[in-house]
Amino acid sequence: MPTERYDFARYLNVRTAYAASFSPDGKHLSFLTDITGVAEVWRVAVESPDTPPRWPEQLTFRGERVASATFAPNADMLLLEADTGGSERTQLSLISADGTTVTPLSDLPDVIYQFGGWSPDGARICYASNARDQRYFDVYEMDVATRASRVLAQQDGTNYASGYSHDGGIVLVLQMDSNVKSTLLAAETQTGLVWQATPDHADAHGLHVSPAFSADGKGIYLLSDQGRQFMTLAYLDLATQTMTYLRDDPWNAEALALSDDGTRLALVTNENGHSRLELFDVSAGWDQRRNLYEPSLRHGVIREVTWSRDGTRVAFTFDAAEDNPDVWIVDVVAQQAWQATHSARGGIPREAFIAPTLIHYPTFDGREIPAFLYLPRDVSPRGLPVVVYVHGGPESQFRPSFNPVVQYLAGQGYAVLAPNVRGSSGYGYEYQSLDDVRLRMDSVADLRAAALWLAESGTADPKRIAVMGGSYGGFMVLAAVTTYPDLWAAGVDIVGIANFVTFLENTGPWRRKLREPEYGSLENDRDFLESISPIRSVDKITAPLFVIHGVNDPRVPVGEAEQIVAALRARNVPVEYLRFDDEGHGLIKRANRLLAYPAVARFLDERMRQQ
Repeated sequence: MPTERYDFARYLNVRTAYAASFSPDGKHLSFLTDITGVAEVWRVAVESPDTPPRWPEQLTFRGERVASATFAPNADMLLLEADTGGSERTQLSLISADGTTVTPLSDLPDVIYQFGGWSPDGARICYASNARDQRYFDVYEMDVATRASRVLAQQDGTNYASGYSHDGGIVLVLQMDSNVKSTLLAAETQTGLVWQATPDHADAHGLHVSPAFSADGKGIYLLSDQGRQFMTLAYLDLATQTMTYLRDDPWNAEALALSDDGTRLALVTNENGHSRLELFDVSAGWDQRRNLYEPSLRHGVIREVTWSRDGTRVAFTFDAAEDNPDVWIVDVVAQQAWQATHSARGGIPREAFIAPTLIHYPTFDGREIPAFLYLPRDVSPRGLPVVVYVHGGPESQFRPSFNPVVQYLAGQGYAVLAPNVRGSSGYGYEYQSLDDVRLRMDSVADLRAAALWLAESGTADPKRIAVMGGSYGGFMVLAAVTTYPDLWAAGVDIVGIANFVTFLENTGPWRRKLREPEYGSLENDRDFLESISPIRSVDKITAPLFVIHGVNDPRVPVGEAEQIVAALRARNVPVEYLRFDDEGHGLIKRANRLLAYPAVARFLDERMRQQ
């Protein structure tokens, strides 16, 4: 019996729940969900796996995206991060646990405030802000009762607050030199002294992330790839500044969380795109660690791991190709895992969702490019219309998590190939750096190889291959249709880069320094950046194009879309353009998604279906 097909609105009405935080007594869980059409804060009672789930209670009613909500350690209130119109200029506020009282903590709407953590006594918070100069982030501490703030770490660079020591005497600071290199600093809250915790190194890369103090306070557990191919669990001895790597996995450790007292550790590893969660007792140190529990979960992606205050439970977000994101809980004492939220699937049965197959295809230099291939059901897997779906980043990775756009396309008879071209994370630093600066177009050649493999394998009708992507993936779309115009039947560019020069000139000033090690600088690489910018080769585009952009985009300014659309219209190349005045870097609001993505589907159908 043929599989039933559902319209796009059904897929876009699939709900999500994520970013959990335990109340101090562990009896409630806050989380974010887009039930109302945009992410707001809700809370639900924490039950056992044998108790029927209760309907959650909505706490915020902004009508605009909430970025995070974190319970105080000893009071029924949450610290809220939220922006307006997709601007990413997040502001801080306090909200009572019942949602009745909201107290703003920041009042400069053009400034970005990034929450770094509550002090153990709940009296203070640490955060980063670019209030002094939009190009730089400094770290501050605020007395919650008086709203008085003071600078803890100031430097003409990018510095993020990353939590407190057990006694509240130290705030950890991540100083970002680039997207692939950082230094961990310690800011003493009483003396004002700031000192470097991680050892000096001359490596081109070396990220130190997710730091948290050990139970005895003498060291820090963290994830690091300094001088290594993969992000690895490590221990930093603060007295000697000695870094010891505790694992040697051939995959990236992607998440680390310690209980409030540092005695229990949760580690998530990204194994070929799928997540693995392990829980340990490290009260006596790593060498005397004890395995607590490893929940048995289906293949999928785990994000946002957090412990209850008493260290007995862990909450995390889990989603998979066939499962929309929901919050799960693990009880390490009872050795049980269960789903705490139950988000609606838009009236689509789970069995209608399609799981991808991990494949590898050859590219121009003999490498094998990993990719996830979604094949529609109940049709021959030969001669299909195919959408090559390119992730952003570029230091990112397509993962087999729930994607309503991919699921709709596969449900409508398209095949979707989601490649992790060179430059993607998850496969080691060497692979991630293969597209840096002057190697940029090698990653575009990997898209050519994808199209050729699809045709040669018989999966695709070579006349019906489209390319679609957002952000850096949008650049890849534009680069593909300009560099290899004969391969593509259509392109969909969502908030993509058309001109690297104007992009670097106009992107948020706090971002430019971090992006230059990846893309190149205007001072040293302007001629090269101009030569590879799709806008310079727009006369080669023959494939019809669909462009989507938000006016408030601080990362890739809307001028990038305006340039490419104007150039194509001047040449009478078919182009459709949707511009959203209340969006930023991508489409957040469901109402806008319900307008944009069905239009994309209609555009693809007109150019990809058999006549």
